[in-house]
Amino acid sequence: LVLRAAVEKGAQVVAVNDPFIGLDYMVYLFKYDSTHGRYKGEVKAEGGCLVVNGQKIAVYQERDPKVIPWGKAGAEYVVESTGVFTTIEKASAHLEGGAKKVIISAPSADAPMFVVGVNLEAYDPSYKVISNASCTTNC
Repeated sequence: LVLRAAVEKGAQVVAVNDPFIGLDYMVYLFKYDSTHGRYKGEVKAEGGCLVVNGQKIAVYQERDPKVIPWGKAGAEYVVESTGVFTTIEKASAHLEGGAKKVIISAPSADAPMFVVGVNLEAYDPSYKVISNASCTTNC
């Protein structure tokens, strides 16, 4: 859902990580979403990358976020949506891989939490890890 929303809004997505599904199944799930319907654009696997509307996206299958080469891929922002790395300490592992900022898509025990339209004006650009509350808040 994050990837689909980003692509539809014109954001440049350079990499995704999913340790549990292969690239071909990733293409299938993106193309045929049971909740949001069939994706009308182009989605395919090519050369080990996910290609969406001509945009090549590197695909990683790492369980440990600190070994994902976000910096090498050119990623600045990472959306942590596993539901596992929900504290600042755990989500900061993405920073070790080269990400500049991490947005946790779930409630966090210690990361500053922001909801667009509610408290976004309190956001401080110096934050490296934030939460955007529950994924159901933003769907």
